[in-house]
Amino acid sequence: MTYLIKAYIALLLLLPTSLPAMAQDRNDLTFTVSGNCDMCKARIEKAAKDAGAETAIWDAGSQQLRLVINPKTTSAEAIKKSVAAAGHDVDGLRADDGVYEGLPACCHYRDETNIHKAAAQGHDDHLVTGVVMQENNRGELTPIESANIHWVEDATIHAQTDASGVFKIGHQQHFKQLVISHAGNQPDTLTITNPREVVVVTAKDNVLAEVSISARRRSNYISALSPTRLEVLTGQELFKAACCDLSESFETNASVDVVSSDAVTGSKQIQMLGLSGIYTQLTVENLPGPRGLAVPLGLNSISGTWIESIQIGKGIGSVVNGFENIAGQINVELKKPETSEQLFFNAYTNNMGRSDINLNLSHRFNERWTGGLLLHDNFMYNKNMNFSNNGFRDIPVGNLFSGVSRWKYEDGKGFMLQFGAKFLSDGRTGGQIDFDPATDKLTENRYGLGFDIERYEVFAKIGYVFPQHTQRSIGLQLSGTSYDQSSYFGLRTYDAEQRNAYANLIYQDIIGTVVHKYRTGLSMQYDRYHEHYIGQRFARTEIVPGGFFEYTYSPSEKFDAVLGMRGDYNNLYGWFATPRAHVRYQPVAGTTFRISSGRGQRTANIFAENTAALASSRMVRIASANSNANAYGLKPEVAWNTGISVDQSFRLFHREASISAEFFRNNFTNQVVVDYENPRELAFYNLEGQSYSNSLQTELRLMPLPNFEARMAYRFFDVKTTYGNTLLQRPLVARHRGFLNLGYATPSGGWHVDYTLNITGQKRLPSTTANPVEYQVPGHSRTYTTMNAQISKTVGKIHPIDLYIGGENLTDFFQQNPILAADQPFSQFFDSSLLWGPITGRMFYAGIRFGIK
Repeated sequence: MTYLIKAYIALLLLLPTSLPAMAQDRNDLTFTVSGNCDMCKARIEKAAKDAGAETAIWDAGSQQLRLVINPKTTSAEAIKKSVAAAGHDVDGLRADDGVYEGLPACCHYRDETNIHKAAAQGHDDHLVTGVVMQENNRGELTPIESANIHWVEDATIHAQTDASGVFKIGHQQHFKQLVISHAGNQPDTLTITNPREVVVVTAKDNVLAEVSISARRRSNYISALSPTRLEVLTGQELFKAACCDLSESFETNASVDVVSSDAVTGSKQIQMLGLSGIYTQLTVENLPGPRGLAVPLGLNSISGTWIESIQIGKGIGSVVNGFENIAGQINVELKKPETSEQLFFNAYTNNMGRSDINLNLSHRFNERWTGGLLLHDNFMYNKNMNFSNNGFRDIPVGNLFSGVSRWKYEDGKGFMLQFGAKFLSDGRTGGQIDFDPATDKLTENRYGLGFDIERYEVFAKIGYVFPQHTQRSIGLQLSGTSYDQSSYFGLRTYDAEQRNAYANLIYQDIIGTVVHKYRTGLSMQYDRYHEHYIGQRFARTEIVPGGFFEYTYSPSEKFDAVLGMRGDYNNLYGWFATPRAHVRYQPVAGTTFRISSGRGQRTANIFAENTAALASSRMVRIASANSNANAYGLKPEVAWNTGISVDQSFRLFHREASISAEFFRNNFTNQVVVDYENPRELAFYNLEGQSYSNSLQTELRLMPLPNFEARMAYRFFDVKTTYGNTLLQRPLVARHRGFLNLGYATPSGGWHVDYTLNITGQKRLPSTTANPVEYQVPGHSRTYTTMNAQISKTVGKIHPIDLYIGGENLTDFFQQNPILAADQPFSQFFDSSLLWGPITGRMFYAGIRFGIK
């Protein structure tokens, strides 16, 4: 696609969101809003801002909400309705009783006996939390149990520390001095300057002294209340690396690996729980992400600067999101026009000939309509990059351009509509360094590869929350995609197209109280595939209607049980059921157990998911009586996933820390086996025997110093499949992995330094003993270490600008011989599929990003 066409498309997408904003008047308003605590404050202010308020400040003592609004974009009535819908009475408008009852107990402002009610009236602010520790001569800290704490102003309000040295004591507005005493220590009176901070008291030489620290949200955390083990990567975490696209957004994460699929195409895939990314469901705002034929290059199509957060759910997912999840789900939340910057710009370049330009725009047109535009342009222009000196480009050159235009409408009465369009154009050329498509394409002059991909998507979400029963809602998710690929690999051609339609209708409500909740609905998935591989045609139309029901039992904040069942009918394979269950139990504060189990099913796309079938001389063999029946004549893949995890939080070095351990097992009852064990062929056949993966991970998170985060993890994978008649370790999967991430930010937040270390153990390599000696490889790869680091500096206060520089693979380790028979690319021994390590060496980059709120 020419730059003129790109500019025209960008202009069409940009036009609605680039209308000039005229000078607008502002109004100051004040409402009386009922509430109690800090949670109420956050909820009230968010509801007001969601309804269009430019600023919103609520005070618990006066019960007053002070606002600044633009009357052209919102109204007092819209804000009142939004705050009431969140569960808070506002100026005579009473919140729905069901929503109110669903608020945490501390927020029940109608309960006159609630101690937090007194806080709102200026008596008891909240509970002050603290910890008392004993320091010995070596500087080591141990908790002091049964220390006595009371206020000077009222000794009747008192508390004792528990076995961890932690105490909680009620605070009233005028209380300033706290008395700490313990046998063997001199009592001391401490002045509490900020009762909303954690109070840390240490004892040394029989003297107690106070140190106050502030808590802050981590950039990467495990959701404590989610029934599934959900890891959240915030925007702050994504800024720790360049994150030019989604594949690079996991560089500072221990749970997900991103590896190159082969040595010539530049495609990447994720690995989770020791399994290929095809077994992990990728969604974008809970709509299907790149799937089917788009899998190989799908991670490159989503810009990192578009992303607001990423949720990584390990193990089996919810039946609401479909049946394809087997190893887990990765959900990407894009930046929303109603909450993101009006303008965000990012420019990136590295020493390997890559440049990225990203532009995000958003605009609020009035109190109901908002719009946003996300643009990403990637250039790769270094034709001579070849670290292994084998004559092949390490990464294809060319250009990728993608964009998202999105709109949102809210009427303030419970109705919401989101819709938009996405576009992707990707054209690349690779192969030997001196390959020229004009003279060498599909000839034996020189080996080359090229692909042109265009993908279009439209999507919509329609939702309605019942005003009188805000726990009751109905939503409809819709999407449609068109994917076209034209490609060649040496003398082989592969052309493919996919048309997809998706619909998911979800209704949710409670049964009596919020203890019993349920979601139910209907879904439909439609896929039409046409593939042409070296003259062979493969086509299928797959239609899967289905329904689901999910029940959640939550008797308290300590326990959740989620039971789900869905039934679907595949026109190629018939009826199948998908049961799933999740349990979360928190016996004591800080200790969380989770267990999950369920079934997943998917249809394999053998060519798109295995680019080595294209970019090598291996002959493709499909072990099927009729490769044109159903999906290549193969059965659907079916697996059961069971997992258990425990997360324990505690205090270390006076700061929050946590340790976790998890174990997941995938057991396939059927799988499309991808067999590389014969170096002359790539065979696909249905599983006959065993196939499973066992994944064990432990992780420690701590803050050894203020503003200094550290995460350490170890992972063990036991992944085996029956190849022929032999159960073997899955090739190209490391059994052992180590991970370390360190991040430091100066107290002012101006400087950020991040460092990541990965240790990758040996991987089994497919047998090459049938090759000539010069084209054989060892049975196992080497253990190797990679390091990444980044330094960023924020300058300016009104419109801050981030400048960042970094390096990847600082150890400069790369696979020396990534392509077999690179000197004879048209021989039967040419093979680019045995890639077990990095293909490129040390790389440095620099960039700039800035935003206007």
